Amino acid sequence: MNIKSIVSKILMFVAVLTLGACQSNSRELNTRTSFQTGWRTFNPNTIHFEAYEGNLSVAPTGMLPIEGGTFTIGQMSEFITAPHNNERRSLTVSSFFMDKYEVTNIAWREYLEWNKFVFGYTKPELVESLLPDTTVWREEMAYNDPYIQYYFRHPAYSFYPVVGVSWDQAMAYCQWRTDRVNEHILVSQKYIELPPYNMLHANTFMTEEEIDKFLLNNADHPEYASYKKVPVKVPAALAQKYGYTGSESDTVTMYQLPYEWIRDQFVFNTEKYLENDQYNPTMSLAARFNAYDMPRKLNRADGILLIGYRLPTEAEWEYAAFAPTANPEDGLPKEGKVYPWSGYHPRDLSTHNKGRMLANFVRGKGDMMGVAGDHNDEHVLTAPVDAYQPNDFGLYNMAGNVNEWVLDVYRETSYEEMTEYNPFRGNIYARLKLDENGKPIMTAYGSLEIEYDPADDKRNFRDGDPSSLFETDYPLDTVGLTPEQKENVKYDPSDILIPRVNDRTRVYKGGSWNDRIYWLNPTTRRFMDQSESSSTVGFRCAMSMLGKE
Repeated sequence: MNIKSIVSKILMFVAVLTLGACQSNSRELNTRTSFQTGWRTFNPNTIHFEAYEGNLSVAPTGMLPIEGGTFTIGQMSEFITAPHNNERRSLTVSSFFMDKYEVTNIAWREYLEWNKFVFGYTKPELVESLLPDTTVWREEMAYNDPYIQYYFRHPAYSFYPVVGVSWDQAMAYCQWRTDRVNEHILVSQKYIELPPYNMLHANTFMTEEEIDKFLLNNADHPEYASYKKVPVKVPAALAQKYGYTGSESDTVTMYQLPYEWIRDQFVFNTEKYLENDQYNPTMSLAARFNAYDMPRKLNRADGILLIGYRLPTEAEWEYAAFAPTANPEDGLPKEGKVYPWSGYHPRDLSTHNKGRMLANFVRGKGDMMGVAGDHNDEHVLTAPVDAYQPNDFGLYNMAGNVNEWVLDVYRETSYEEMTEYNPFRGNIYARLKLDENGKPIMTAYGSLEIEYDPADDKRNFRDGDPSSLFETDYPLDTVGLTPEQKENVKYDPSDILIPRVNDRTRVYKGGSWNDRIYWLNPTTRRFMDQSESSSTVGFRCAMSMLGKE
């Protein structure tokens, strides 16, 4: 036997031992048998303890996994006239998921139509509140009327980023998306039956006999007694329910159930499903059972439901935009990126693309897309969300196209005060809002309402910074105020200027189709009141990643 053969067998033996050790460890630490007591889980003859293994790192639909790491926030070139509100600091963000693209018009239309179908009869004003503000396209000295009419609804703009959406509306969309995705998971895997949305229109209206029976069976819900008598056009579902044979254009007088009953009884909501004992949807074939062989709702320990979509924090957004890579020599992040792509130029310098623009922005005064026949950015307004090249994380349009809302409350001093791990500045002292009986209060969408307690604020999160006043030289923006406030700015007798920064002022980043190249740097930051919207601001969703760093 030669030396080569001996070495080969030794290496194979070591590999087997290593594999065996790995396999042994994997068998040892599992959820089927307790490593501490030796009892098996799911044993009906012992105390019934359930343990599950969840898939912790698979990206939800439409999202990409962003592996966390250390990077330098606020890394930007010196620009004397720019606001200095982004001091350089090294910090760490944990892993998270992020939308590959900005949220599109067609995605928002889906959101709108779902709410119209479910709540259109009982709460039309709610549906109205979800519409993007298309008047953001209107300018006094420009003819943008076609965009007001067609940008949001015409199929030609289906895969363009939705604009005219406030921070509040973006957060409501994230909540709705969470509920619909979790509902789809539970229904498709047969944990629950699909709520009877197709019968909502029929069940919204009742005859006098049905109302009497309803009130008898719901005596513990006095708010449901506020029904009203209304003339109703006969929809197909209603005609089928009562055997009505007249025309659908006819009207009949019936009693309309309150919106709250439709919301609470029919509409799936993740928080309501997990936290409200009174909400129990119909269990399906694959429902899990408790120790008493009764079907039960899933809980967070089952590891099946997504934890929820949200807006990215400012640190997450900036980290995702830069897509930092480690220096092979010292393992530290490479410095020097100005834009989400590598390099200091907004053009692609490769021979193949011959200097084409890498983002959608304003090249110069009055130059929104370049001269015809030149290597321009090809889009006078917004561009499709898959336009241009993605960054190293695979994310599209992290510079230009539209600015994007982030989760943070704006403060000029945020970069000075932030923590080193997962920094976020906001109204963080939150808790469930309770009624006089100590029960959680639901929002208009059926989620649990959150309140902020100013008494708990010990770290100046709510107070405006001394420099955040109207006298501050902040270019381009008169934001943080309602339109009425902008027109009627008044100073008090003491000549103290009104702060334009408060706990409702949110950060947006990224630059847009209507911005100069300076704003394409991911470190730049601007702000606007969370109730306002713009033709240059959209958003994308994020989600925390659990169990994997």
